[in-house]
Amino acid sequence: MKRKLFCEICPFTYRLSREKEIQKRNLKDLLQHIRFAKKKTDTSLPVLVYQHNSLIRRRLGNVNMQLQENKATNLALAVKHINGLLIHPGETFSVWKLVGRTTRKKGYKEGLTITKGQTSQGVGGGLCQLSNLIHWMVLHSELTITEHHHHDRVDLFPDFGRQIPFGTGTSISYNYIDYRVKNNTDNTYQLLLWVDDEYLHGELRAEEMQPHTFHVHAENEFFSREGGDIYRNGQVFRDTIDRVTGRCIDSQLIRTNHAKVMYECPPSITEIIQKP
Repeated sequence: MKRKLFCEICPFTYRLSREKEIQKRNLKDLLQHIRFAKKKTDTSLPVLVYQHNSLIRRRLGNVNMQLQENKATNLALAVKHINGLLIHPGETFSVWKLVGRTTRKKGYKEGLTITKGQTSQGVGGGLCQLSNLIHWMVLHSELTITEHHHHDRVDLFPDFGRQIPFGTGTSISYNYIDYRVKNNTDNTYQLLLWVDDEYLHGELRAEEMQPHTFHVHAENEFFSREGGDIYRNGQVFRDTIDRVTGRCIDSQLIRTNHAKVMYECPPSITEIIQKP
């Protein structure tokens, strides 16, 4: 029998291990002297770099829809800490430095979480949708991603109105699993985020026009059967396009997907490649 890790012994040891990781991250940030973006403004910067809307309530397999309702509450609370944020040259954006701990005392509710490739729930759950939206907008900018975590190579839910390529999501957990972006340009950027009854809305704006635009797309997508399991495969590319000529000057592979499918494949998936 595989020996249990300390964090797996009981809920208390898990909380203890988690708090250790939180304090390690705090110490690391202190020693690295990172300049985190903090200043916000009600005035929108003039240039719209990219905008995206994300449906809040989605039917995800057999997940309790009450968790989706709770997620709506959690998102509404979290966006207030980021909306209007300016990311000046040399500054780093961090989700958790702005949102902070998600506690019941602050009004956060039980939402959907994903741990070790399995669905669970926890206070403040569902905020991955926030970091997902920010990441998708950042991919269309000159900003540099300095910390980005994926869910553990699993495809947990069938597609439901998917608008962006599979594999471009994020995983966050306070505060040692963060999503961070650094502004290595001479341009100032701004994040605008808000929610309504249906959508999480986002705009990435800037002080000046970017020299390039970006196109993110999936290629070579297929499902494969490996032993008794089915996997979702594909590649995600990010094309850099010269704004003046319209020519693609670079194409970068940013993600290779090989994710175990954790649901029963729908009839719409007609072709599954058998692998030895």
